[in-house]
Amino acid sequence: MTTLDVLLNADPTMKLIMLSLIVASLAAIALTLRKIMSGPRLTGGSTYLQALRLGGPLIGLLGAAYNVLMINIAIANIGQQPSYPVLAPGIAEAIFLFLLGLVAGVVAVVCNWIVEARIDRAVLQS
Repeated sequence: MTTLDVLLNADPTMKLIMLSLIVASLAAIALTLRKIMSGPRLTGGSTYLQALRLGGPLIGLLGAAYNVLMINIAIANIGQQPSYPVLAPGIAEAIFLFLLGLVAGVVAVVCNWIVEARIDRAVLQS
């Protein structure tokens, strides 16, 4: 099993959260590059980075917690302890969600630092 298998075989709701976190991280990078290339103009986008910085890890954690809850409900409904190979894909899905949330948060923090440093330089030069 690979990380791509985890993404492709995930529950549709979890897949949506995973893809949203990936797209949000890529959008943060694109926004940062756009702000760096914009020259002396100070354009918007800092609010998005700040929101992703705080919200990314929380969304990943919420998705992971929901996934673990569904795993435990399924175990309770089965009535017997399933083997670890049966549980492993669900656990991997929860960990992958949490990891994507952390990655989105880290990307947003680094991008926010870059943007804030650029804004500080632009303000100090004027």
